[in-house]
Amino acid sequence: MTSSPAPRMVHNYKRTSSPRSPTNTGELFTPAHEENVRFIHDTWQCVMRDIKSPQSSERNDRGPQEYVEKNPNPALHSFTPVDLSEIKRRNTQDSKKS
Repeated sequence: MTSSPAPRMVHNYKRTSSPRSPTNTGELFTPAHEENVRFIHDTWQCVMRDIKSPQSSERNDRGPQEYVEKNPNPALHSFTPVDLSEIKRRNTQDSKKS
């Protein structure tokens, strides 16, 4: 039996640079850091859009696929994912109040 390498997910999303975003927390981020964060965020948004698109079920092994554990760990049964956007929004609102 011949084994072929596992398929890899490859994205050809182009990095773009834009002016630095203002920070309300007083933290300083380098332009390179901000570009990396923006790239990861934009790429993740594209992946999520591709996963949720109606054609995603027709793709089979092409494009991004959502990983689903075949044998879930019972210790993680009550795990709830964290919504980072909500945390950021709350932190931003809290910093405006003080």
